[in-house]
Amino acid sequence: MTTHPRDTDARPERLEVLLIEDSPDDARQVEGHLALTSNPRFSLTVCPNLADGLGALERRDFDVALVDLSLPDSGSDPLDSFRQVHRMRADLPVVVLTGMDDDEVARRAVQAGAMDFLFKDEVQPSLLGRSLQYAVERMRSERRLRESEERYALAVEGAHDGIWDWDLDRNRIYLSPRWKAIVGHDDDEIDDRPEEWFERVHPADLARLESEIRAHAEGGSSHFEIEHRIRHKDGGYRWVLSRGVAVRDRHERTYRMAGSLTDVTRRKAAEEQLLHDALHDALTGLPNRALLLDRLGITLAQAHRAAQSGSPVSFCLLFLDLDRFKNINDSLGHAEGDQLLLAMAHRLTALVRPGDTVARLGGDEFTILMPCHDPSIAEAVAGRTLAALEVPFDVNGRDVYVTGSIGIAIGPGEYHTPEEILRDADTAMYRAKTEGRARYVIFDREMHHDVLTMLQLETDLRRAVDRRELHLHYQPIISLRTGRLCGFEALLRWNHAERGPVYPAEIIPLAEESDLIGRISEWAIRESCNQLAEWREEHPDLDLTMSINLSNKQFQQPGVVEMVASSIEASGIQPNHLRLELTESAIMDSAGSARLRLQRLRDLGVGLDIDDFGTGYSSLSYLHRLPIDTLKIDRSFVSGIDRNGRESRQIVSLIVDLARHLGLSVAAEGLETSEQLETIRELDCEFGQGFFLARPMDKHAAAELLRIDRVW
Repeated sequence: MTTHPRDTDARPERLEVLLIEDSPDDARQVEGHLALTSNPRFSLTVCPNLADGLGALERRDFDVALVDLSLPDSGSDPLDSFRQVHRMRADLPVVVLTGMDDDEVARRAVQAGAMDFLFKDEVQPSLLGRSLQYAVERMRSERRLRESEERYALAVEGAHDGIWDWDLDRNRIYLSPRWKAIVGHDDDEIDDRPEEWFERVHPADLARLESEIRAHAEGGSSHFEIEHRIRHKDGGYRWVLSRGVAVRDRHERTYRMAGSLTDVTRRKAAEEQLLHDALHDALTGLPNRALLLDRLGITLAQAHRAAQSGSPVSFCLLFLDLDRFKNINDSLGHAEGDQLLLAMAHRLTALVRPGDTVARLGGDEFTILMPCHDPSIAEAVAGRTLAALEVPFDVNGRDVYVTGSIGIAIGPGEYHTPEEILRDADTAMYRAKTEGRARYVIFDREMHHDVLTMLQLETDLRRAVDRRELHLHYQPIISLRTGRLCGFEALLRWNHAERGPVYPAEIIPLAEESDLIGRISEWAIRESCNQLAEWREEHPDLDLTMSINLSNKQFQQPGVVEMVASSIEASGIQPNHLRLELTESAIMDSAGSARLRLQRLRDLGVGLDIDDFGTGYSSLSYLHRLPIDTLKIDRSFVSGIDRNGRESRQIVSLIVDLARHLGLSVAAEGLETSEQLETIRELDCEFGQGFFLARPMDKHAAAELLRIDRVW
């Protein structure tokens, strides 16, 4: 076997040729012919028999093979040598070389896969070179075509999309098996008429699809892409994405279009679900704030257009907020609270007419949007809503009673945006709460003025906190048995530059609404603890305490116990020198967590008093389980002694007796007359405070009183 190594010159192309020839003379002749060919250049490997040739094919790659049909180790059939080479390397182009001038053998060789058939006596250098080169190029072309066809077949077979190919000249369309499967049909159930596609398109989508295809076919777009519905074999419709591109001739005439069909039903369903979720409340399924504002905006625009046409229409928005819903969540749990909200949604939906919108804004806030040609209609619906709340809700077999406060805004009026209407209904709802809850209030412009005033006051309060313009006054707490000074109650004061003195009744609700209550309460507790430490150091003979109110919201803050402990430690006073006053509502609005928080404060050693006792919940059955020290009788009962002495006296007497039986101290607030003082002392109330005994005073006046140590 003779081998000619591959030339390293890249130009011109070099082809590796395997010659299987048993005649040395014929081999030299072929070698000579190829040596005379310069483009392409050939590197020749000669094998003298079939066995060596097959061995060479196993070891090396060749571009083309020349095979003699008269090899001594081949079979009796002249084509046996070719068949064995072709069987080993079907992808190798083979040119048959023979001394037999037999057209039948030549025909059979080409049918079996040979690229050419050459007679040795006729071979010339140019003929041999062309034959080998064409054999290589033909094999390469066939390979590329085969690979392209395989890729197309695989793409059609394996694609998730359906493939379509429309011959516009013949008006016939190829629809792949996957295309047909998308609409639920087998391959043989749909023919090649374009109507098989278009007759299945949803009537509402057909014109749009035809318009898109026509526009693209006429050159109006680079491709077309459209989502539409198509009828499935089961009779329902599926959402699909149709895409395609036109094939044009040299005159820009479209003669063919091809593209794909993708089933997007699941995506469309997911998109619709996402849109629904974005516009509806997850718990109740009602429209949420976004959808309410959208419908409110549409309603407002329609009302303005109607007014311009001389046919005015009105609408109303009812804003409902459940009263003390947090107490339900804290006492029953959030799962039960959600059940109540769901039942509330059903109850509200049953109250309204078709076309009215019941929405949940979040938490326990609901709204009702409805036509309202007269305010009395809104009032009637609000009244029915409040009446519906009088029926208890069944929550896990437990009857739960709730009330609600409703604000009403009526449009269109001077409203320009839906947010303005919602804002005013919200404002009216808060007015209903401040007026006692479980009622409705219709918004008026005076409320808006009040809101703006409060907004300005909130801004001023924030600035006052930043500038440290708040200060404390101290009201003496007196022993009613001895007349001696027992301690002080720290009271918040703010000297507003324009309004003058602002008292806790305004400061605390404003601070709670604006989230300033944490900063203010922490400052007040630290300041009062430091002041008490100073006075106790100056008067070590006096067993003074300092009382300070802890607001509802501040009491519910997670870090309140740590804040109190830090203030005590920083001031150096003993924990029992500090007394925290809380209202019944602060405790009962979150009864479960409140009891734990009270116990933690008690573990610190802090004194705990219930302020304004008797005006909040009827919580006597719960009272004995709370770790408290003192009941402070509300001033309304004390002041009643002068007006309806007997009734108020009995109430005060009951509270004193209750405290005594529970082992608690008792104090009376708001003592303003000698008659009140005398009556309270007769009932054996231990402590008292009020204007008749001593007004709240600044720290300098309090220091003077400490030197006297008594008020009588």
